[in-house]
Amino acid sequence: MDFDEAASELYGVPAGDFISTRNDLAKRLKADGDALGSARLKALRKPTVAAWVANLLAREKPDELDDLLALGDELREATADLDGERLRELTPRRHQQTDVLAKAAHQLASDAGVKVSADVGQKLRETLDAALIDPAAGEAVREGRLSSALRHVGFGVVDESGDPSNVMPLTDERRQRAKERRTARSTSARAASPASAGAADAVEVEADDEAAARERAEREEAERQEEERREAERAEAQREADEAVAAAEAAESTVEELTGELASAREALEAAQDEVRRLGDAVDEARKEARAAQQTSRDARKRLNRLGRRLS
Repeated sequence: MDFDEAASELYGVPAGDFISTRNDLAKRLKADGDALGSARLKALRKPTVAAWVANLLAREKPDELDDLLALGDELREATADLDGERLRELTPRRHQQTDVLAKAAHQLASDAGVKVSADVGQKLRETLDAALIDPAAGEAVREGRLSSALRHVGFGVVDESGDPSNVMPLTDERRQRAKERRTARSTSARAASPASAGAADAVEVEADDEAAARERAEREEAERQEEERREAERAEAQREADEAVAAAEAAESTVEELTGELASAREALEAAQDEVRRLGDAVDEARKEARAAQQTSRDARKRLNRLGRRLS
């Protein structure tokens, strides 16, 4: 077993078994002498629910998913060529195929005992849409090893936390295989409906620019929203930094103030200790004098007593 085989097996287990399976597979790789592969496997993250469902779909419906990726190739080509007629033909298929795959994923998850919430369902659809729009995202979804759902935001693909997602390019072999299946299906459909093909050829070209402009507007709007989000994040980060600087300056001022008070207190303590020593010495001297005075008093009393006895 190599790393790729271990990773594919790992992302195919139920989410609840991910950690224990990862540990077992990492031990097997290490025992086989692949310490690097073991370390790489340990670094793989547990998939979110949406990512787990997308991985399940990739394993169970690979051909259907390849068709979606091939449709994405066609949409990108039509957009680049400003082919409005082709875009009008492909756009309904985009929604149709995404709907079909989303429903299939819901059923697969249900059969596996996993409930797909509305939020998970939305993230799954965003992942499928990202796979259709971005070839690299498509390959990541097709590999079935997602740890997070994906989302296309106009300038690229991000994960569920909004951070850029690292994905590998779509292989030419897989892209070509899916395109060939779609071409064969499209040719069969047109051969069966020549009247429909003729009607499509007669559509006015004047809507080409409108469709392309709509696509550009969608991208620009997505980019604008993402820029606003990032600007808000930068502003929030700047505010937090300013507050942190202010707090640090206030703390430094407090430290300086307390340091001065501590120095004064130490000086006062030293003076008090000197006074205590002086008073202690004075008390000791006074006690000596008191003892001497008591002794003198006793001696005087004795002499007085002796004189009294003599006179009597």
